[in-house]
Amino acid sequence: MTQMLTGNLRDVNNLIMDYLINEGYPSAAEKFAMEANIEQPPDDSNIQLRVQIRDAIHRGDLQQAIELIGEASPELLDQDANLHFSLLRLQLVELIRSSFNASSSKTDSTAVAKAIQFAQQNLAPYATLSPSFKNDLERAMALLIVPRESWTQSQQTPTASTAQNDFGALSELVDPSLRKKVAKDVNEAILASQGQRREANIRHLVRTRAWAEQLAREKRVDLPDRLSLGLDGNEAGSSNGHNGQDTEMGGNAAENSSSQSRSRPTSGITDALMTSYAQLPS
Repeated sequence: MTQMLTGNLRDVNNLIMDYLINEGYPSAAEKFAMEANIEQPPDDSNIQLRVQIRDAIHRGDLQQAIELIGEASPELLDQDANLHFSLLRLQLVELIRSSFNASSSKTDSTAVAKAIQFAQQNLAPYATLSPSFKNDLERAMALLIVPRESWTQSQQTPTASTAQNDFGALSELVDPSLRKKVAKDVNEAILASQGQRREANIRHLVRTRAWAEQLAREKRVDLPDRLSLGLDGNEAGSSNGHNGQDTEMGGNAAENSSSQSRSRPTSGITDALMTSYAQLPS
């Protein structure tokens, strides 16, 4: 029994380490490896580069992100037109956003001209390749005619609800979640280009568990209203997370999860992390 428990804990620890490395949390991975007494990644330079790319996209610096992607995987953007277009379109959105900078009393015509020129040089060629590219480019360019007041409001209150109210059908382009989505797509593409899995094993396992529970309920199997994740530690107060929504692990959460384990067993980290990652997309 002791050997079984030890083996299970080791498997869970490796699962957590896989997530931290795959998602790009090198500091948390290093701390967790020491506290869980498991092997650390031999070289975290690749992780650090992916972190830099993610951070650049999150702050809207797409030019730096594209340059760093070239370092991480030189042929990736040449081979993946969809990913390259997504990055360039987001860069166009950021250029348009900057032309309506709330710190200025009027729209920056020079920045508008720069955005139009960027679209003509970098995105227009894609419009001839696919109707979807053409449609997405036209929708992005439509942001130029959105009233300045809407941009000011979105910059002062950058939330999904604000974007929906002020931008309507174009809201997804200015929603802060778009940066996160593009960053996630880039991270997965880099991993795949390097012969690694596109996503951490824990995501697949949680989706499989959610599918099994849903199937059981559809077949009217007698199940409790709430099923715990079945892990060690105290799960009281946590949801089962099977609502199809994605939760992103913020940098602080990643770093704090490891420091919390100093005052409790390694299994406590397992509980904290698994609770945080329970809500993943279907």
